[in-house]
Amino acid sequence: MRASSWLVTMGAILGVALGEAAAAQTAATTHGNSQQEKMKTCNADATTKGLKGDERQTYMKTCLSKEGSTAKKGNSQQEKMKTCNADATTKGLKGAERQTFMKSCLSAGG
Repeated sequence: MRASSWLVTMGAILGVALGEAAAAQTAATTHGNSQQEKMKTCNADATTKGLKGDERQTYMKTCLSKEGSTAKKGNSQQEKMKTCNADATTKGLKGAERQTFMKSCLSAGG
């Protein structure tokens, strides 16, 4: 009788351990895919904006450092403003050129 309960207990422990390992693997895969998707999106945005060299590096760093879109929904306009402002500064825009750029950047989604 003791051997049976010991085997059942060990089986349960093994099942829990395997379940946790599978959950950890799934979480790592999901996180990896979201990072990969973020990289694709940021890269496509940089290409659309025609950014090259240092401008592109700055944009990619800013874009990739942003948290997930669900965490930033409340601040999306604020985040857009930061990104567009950083892009305008990187491009060295001033005066009317900067205003025009900011208007188009903010209306285009950053």
